[in-house]
Amino acid sequence: MSGSEFESLEKTLEKHIPDAELKEVKRILFGKETKKLALPACAVEAASARDFELQGYLFEASPEQLRPPRTVRVGLIQNHIVLPTDAPVLDQITALHKRIGDMVDVAAMCGVNIVCFQEAWTMPFAFCTREKEPWTEFAESAEEGYTTQFCQKLAKKYNLVVITPILEREEIHNVLWNTAVVISNSGSILGKTRKNHIPRVGDFNESTYYMEGNTGHRVFQTQFGKIAVNICYGRHHPLNWFMYGMNGAEIIFNPSATVGGLSEPMWSIEARNAAIANHCFTCGINRVGTEYFNNDFTSGDGRKVQGVFFLIAHKDLGHFYGSSYVAAPDGSRTPGLSRTRDGLMVTEMDLNLTRQISDKWNFKMTGRYEEYAEELTRATKHDFKPNIIRE
Repeated sequence: MSGSEFESLEKTLEKHIPDAELKEVKRILFGKETKKLALPACAVEAASARDFELQGYLFEASPEQLRPPRTVRVGLIQNHIVLPTDAPVLDQITALHKRIGDMVDVAAMCGVNIVCFQEAWTMPFAFCTREKEPWTEFAESAEEGYTTQFCQKLAKKYNLVVITPILEREEIHNVLWNTAVVISNSGSILGKTRKNHIPRVGDFNESTYYMEGNTGHRVFQTQFGKIAVNICYGRHHPLNWFMYGMNGAEIIFNPSATVGGLSEPMWSIEARNAAIANHCFTCGINRVGTEYFNNDFTSGDGRKVQGVFFLIAHKDLGHFYGSSYVAAPDGSRTPGLSRTRDGLMVTEMDLNLTRQISDKWNFKMTGRYEEYAEELTRATKHDFKPNIIRE
């Protein structure tokens, strides 16, 4: 079975492990069991008719005497591109708008308050090709572009916050950025945040198109809680998650586009570890499918053929494995969405859990941040000497 056919780790476990052992296996792999969320029949039927997976889970917090529950429902959307990569640019964008609009409609049926799409959702992930045309034509204004206007209508229509990651064209300087626009449930633009870390790993050499962002670690106060967006490659950097947490994020979204051969063993670990370390919820969203391009491109790190490494020309980057999931500060997490299908993950969470787990584990209180800050400052100097004791 190829990687693009293997549907999910969870289904394989359920198929082959006896029921008596399965519960313990899942506890060790995923933390305490996450309860399933009852979703409306109309939503289940609509998802089936529109051919995408729908899952729902629930993270509960302990009842408190002085605070009521702070319940929010989050929706994560993963999807294939709709049209071939050589279709006209506007046709591709329009088709994706239609597909995502249909999926957001189901999210609204499920009572979702905040929805997040995958990285650069309005286009193929063409940055691997190094070609500029026609891919730069997908770039649009974060403030006035047709995708932002489309998402503003969705937000206002359904009373939900929309996180829409796009290829941004900053008109003043005519510069491209990998950006997530955050739109309030009122329909107004709350702000934008840009990708902090840019990969230069084989085909994932995105610096042909954009460089590291300049917006820092912004946290957005929404009606439904404080949220941040850690775009794709930033999940490999623990300090990136940390700084969003330091700025008060209760939910950190990680919209991504990453393939199985490159990162899949890390996928289920990084966002979950960040949720634990930073006493917050984290949401990993990864696109799904294999995207083919007309012109050959090569891997910057080579591909092995009969024991020798060559720069092998190919027309696809690999299989985007989906597997979107949500992790909680107590170390538990939802199962992942499918590795092969479009999907919507609906998760209800009580944000009171963030403080409850912080009070229990005290990672922030015991963090020794002043000491780290001093040592990091010294480590970035040109005359830095490691603190190594020798005989």
